[in-house]
Amino acid sequence: MHYFNYKNGLLQAEQVDLTQLAEQVGTPFYCYSQRTLERHYRVFNEAFRGMDTLICYAMKANSNQAIIKTLADLGAGMDVVSEGELRRAMRAGVPGRRIMFSGVGKTEREMALALKMGIYCFNVESEPELAQLNRVAGELDKKAPVSLRINPDVDARTHAKISTGKADDKFGIPYLDAVRVYKIAADLEHINVTGVDMHIGSQITQMQPFLDAFSLLRELVRDLRAEGHSIAHVDLGGGLGIPYGDENEIPPDPVEYAETIRTAMQDIDCRLVFEPGRMIAGNAGILVTRVLYIKQGENRRFAIVDAGMNDLVRPTLYEAWHDIWPVRERGKEVQRTRMDVVGPVCETGDFFARERLLPPLEAGDLIAVMTAGAYGATQSGTYNSRPLIAEVLVKDDRHALIRPRQTLDELIRLDVVPCWMDSKCE
Repeated sequence: MHYFNYKNGLLQAEQVDLTQLAEQVGTPFYCYSQRTLERHYRVFNEAFRGMDTLICYAMKANSNQAIIKTLADLGAGMDVVSEGELRRAMRAGVPGRRIMFSGVGKTEREMALALKMGIYCFNVESEPELAQLNRVAGELDKKAPVSLRINPDVDARTHAKISTGKADDKFGIPYLDAVRVYKIAADLEHINVTGVDMHIGSQITQMQPFLDAFSLLRELVRDLRAEGHSIAHVDLGGGLGIPYGDENEIPPDPVEYAETIRTAMQDIDCRLVFEPGRMIAGNAGILVTRVLYIKQGENRRFAIVDAGMNDLVRPTLYEAWHDIWPVRERGKEVQRTRMDVVGPVCETGDFFARERLLPPLEAGDLIAVMTAGAYGATQSGTYNSRPLIAEVLVKDDRHALIRPRQTLDELIRLDVVPCWMDSKCE
């Protein structure tokens, strides 16, 4: 559920008119609903009522400070994968005890900063990383809290580029090596084994992959405890899919997901850690863009808009579906036309929808690319020297610019011309 709805024929974000907002901030821009973010977190949190849980929002989905603070104020922890995300969490006031550090390529600098912050746990993904973390912790005279991320070789039945739990994926320690590597970890002076981690992928829309992974995880916890390891928490990752509008992808709801976990983990007797990202932020955001031209090709009709793949790369990168809504509502009786919604970037892959059945569009019309709150702004770039676009947060009838639109001067100033190429240089 989200709070983007039509009122008097115009699409609103909560109680904010998107046509007026577009006039104020320009297009394209991202718009997020704070009420939707809060609702999604609460629904997920309430689904696990009565269980000892730590819900760490996966910041890679959307790491704007306003988004982080919205969730942190509700009690959420953070799942980070870089120093940048760690510092964003710190800046938003998230205490170290609510931060989980994941990722396959943690640097010494990142490890040291996280140790000084006193984070909840490192999800360690390889033996070399384990050895390096032990050394860094030793130099700081600390013990690093660790869970090993285990790769169960389970097919998440999701897109290949967001699968993380198969044997050929770069993530985690092979399941068959788990007991051996835990023994190594237990013998390291500056490592404190506290848990087990397993995350199999993203945008998972079927329960069976979760069931397969959780079954293996439960067996592993029992085996590790039999070996004398103290397992205080189990990190079940994230990955629960959301509805993007594609009728072929109808994911389970959080309550169904929670009931599955209650059954699967009822005899584990430890804290459960979750890393939801998309489920929290996805439906809470949209990309608003303006139609520049309607072009009739030989075989296709195109709506060319002012947003591009550099602003939202998911359709190009993942063949992802996003619903397209006109900001000015069209009646159900209006005849629809098949067209491609494309951007101005010089790539054939610069598209938001292909052969989509849409109501008539004209130059100047505003459209909303729905369910763009996760992996939209965080994956955006400046290809074709296109500045980063604005981000806006709404709450009831108020709105705030939470990331100003980058100017061309700001973008170009990032470049530095060597002194020997400048005639004014001495």
